[in-house]
Amino acid sequence: MPLSAPRGARRRKLRRRADMPLLGGARPPIAALLALLLLVAGATALVLGDHDRTPVDKAVLSSQQRVAEDGALALRASLDESVTDLQRAAALFAGPEAVPADTVLDKLGKVYNKWRGLAVIDPTGGTLLAARGETIPLADALTDKANKSGKQDGKDGAPAPRLVKLPSGDTRMLVTAALRGGDKPRLLVASGTLNVPGISTGENRSLLVVDSAGTVLAKDGPSIARTAWAKRAAKTAAAAFTKTPEPGGHPGASGNLMGGTDKHRTAVGYAAAGRAPGETSPAGGLGLSVVTSVKVTEDAKAVRTQAFGLVAAAVLLLLAVLVTWVLIRTVQRPLIGLYLESRRLGRGELDRPVRAFRGREPARIGAALESLRGQLLGGRPTRTGRARGGIGTRTTVIVCGVVLLAWAAPLLLLLNRAGSGVTVPKQLVEDQRRRTDTAADRVRKALNEGWADVASVAQIVGAGGGKEDADAGSAAKAVLQTTLREHPRYRSVYVLDAGGKVVTRAGAAPRHPAGQKPRADSVAQLNTSGKEPAVAAYAAVPGGKGRTVVGEYDPQFLISMVTRPGLGQVWLVDDKHRIIAADRQHGFRAFTKLPGGHLDDLVTKARKDTNGTALLHRAGGGSSLAAAASFTGGGAVRDLNWQVVSEQPASWLELPEYTAQRHTMLAGLLGVTAAVACLGWLHIIVIRPLRTLADQAEALAGGDRKTVLFPQHHDEAGAVVRNLELIRQHLNQRPSPTRPARPSGRN
Repeated sequence: MPLSAPRGARRRKLRRRADMPLLGGARPPIAALLALLLLVAGATALVLGDHDRTPVDKAVLSSQQRVAEDGALALRASLDESVTDLQRAAALFAGPEAVPADTVLDKLGKVYNKWRGLAVIDPTGGTLLAARGETIPLADALTDKANKSGKQDGKDGAPAPRLVKLPSGDTRMLVTAALRGGDKPRLLVASGTLNVPGISTGENRSLLVVDSAGTVLAKDGPSIARTAWAKRAAKTAAAAFTKTPEPGGHPGASGNLMGGTDKHRTAVGYAAAGRAPGETSPAGGLGLSVVTSVKVTEDAKAVRTQAFGLVAAAVLLLLAVLVTWVLIRTVQRPLIGLYLESRRLGRGELDRPVRAFRGREPARIGAALESLRGQLLGGRPTRTGRARGGIGTRTTVIVCGVVLLAWAAPLLLLLNRAGSGVTVPKQLVEDQRRRTDTAADRVRKALNEGWADVASVAQIVGAGGGKEDADAGSAAKAVLQTTLREHPRYRSVYVLDAGGKVVTRAGAAPRHPAGQKPRADSVAQLNTSGKEPAVAAYAAVPGGKGRTVVGEYDPQFLISMVTRPGLGQVWLVDDKHRIIAADRQHGFRAFTKLPGGHLDDLVTKARKDTNGTALLHRAGGGSSLAAAASFTGGGAVRDLNWQVVSEQPASWLELPEYTAQRHTMLAGLLGVTAAVACLGWLHIIVIRPLRTLADQAEALAGGDRKTVLFPQHHDEAGAVVRNLELIRQHLNQRPSPTRPARPSGRN
């Protein structure tokens, strides 16, 4: 029998615990806080490890990948433009009657000079009808081996573009387009040179264009084709062509790798000139890739942060244990004790007093419960149960939050800062210049290609011989509408007479200055102020008595030309350093000045240097890479004097110092998030209801027996509210205590 009493006590305790809510209340947020802080401590120790610069900075490798992507994009755009130009030019010669073959080639030769050879052939018998330039391998142009290899026919049933190798060893791209008109089918064939993209190479950089088999088709810079790692890079780039590109990234697979030995290191980047899913690109199916390499000459360095990470993680572990212990002692245990005491009173167990609690709100509720116990025993309502001593639970939670923020805030804002003394590799500064130069060349070529399209339209419009009748006008309008529909680079295309009056147009309203004569054959800037820049290509109509075809460029086209990932902020500026276009990510206000005097000085310096210029600008505790490149090479844009300017903070680079800084900030941010989320959760779910519960308990102890008490949540606080409601019902079932009669004072 001596063991029966302890066993009975244990059973009663278990039954009481079984009534305890397991979900909600103080335990989940406190447990979550401890778990998250432990995870943050582990992540801090892991991410703040040592970051070596060997064998080469990731920033240099990533930069080579970006250079290769720029080259692949420029190569694909150039080849696509050649294909579409020929197809659109052939479509402009369509009509009820066949245009003579020599006339077709003469008109194309006056406008385009990109093709090495042009020919018109009869596909049925393979007869050559007319030819210009170098000899075109007609057997390859007419054979069906492209279809046998799985490629689809091109536009209007013409064979798809393909690559052919000449007996001299040079590679040519053959493009064919159907010439509509008359009763006999004809094919227009052009051969173009496969050149490396317009990226300046220099003494240390090499550039390759490889096919799907890894064969080098074009190269520039120092010879690298015989080295083992160069062959590996070519095969890797060729294999990457078959991979699906990432959404929103480069339209084709890309990557980087290391080549050479420890003493002679070489950073390699490769990118496939492919096409994204659902994207149409004739050149995207040729299997071409661009490989770029540069020698790494700077010494390897390292950034040591492992000891710092271990110390920070150890401090956080101690704070996590301390905060959890404080919250359990001041919030969770008192709340469970209040639940057990109120449950005992609700069941009518009034034999012992309510124990005292620490903390302001638990002490108030405990004193109120003791007063209610006395009332259940026959006492009167009293307010002597108000106990406001001690530290409030809200203050305790705030102090815990301040302690955790004292660990996280320095990591987020102060510690492990890279500063302005970080050594930025010279190669990154040079790559910024090269990529900016590539962007300028890309914009220049796109504007020149646009002028060539307008000039080809002028050739077709001029075929009417300058007639002004209704038939000629409707035919010209149809050509303009076709041009606008097939060329997304234009917002409007129209024809001006010799006095500058609009004869016919397609698209948006013309912005050519009214009353001014058409400009000479060129690309011109039409305004220097306003909400939107106006840029147009002018091409005179041959024999058109002063008539001129004008194609106005869509501002979104210019924006798309200067938008490149990994280049930072990019601006297209005119000769007065006013912004004409900028990348999509940062936006721009038309004709505003560049942000910073150092950029103006850089633009002025770049105007004198045909190869562009770049600098590492340090100011305000940080540094940035800036570069500027002018339009070179002439063409229709020769009078614009435009430049492309780029700038990106050095902190965006993948250098070890900045990587350590970002990881430190990440650890601090995770700590702030865990503390705010869990302590905020605890305050909303527990602390606020607990303060309300204290007011309700004191009101009930003071005699308010009419207010019905409803629990808001199924947790410890809600359980105490339910028990208070039971106590209120018990009190209402008892007769109210009567006061003794006061003596009247009479005998």
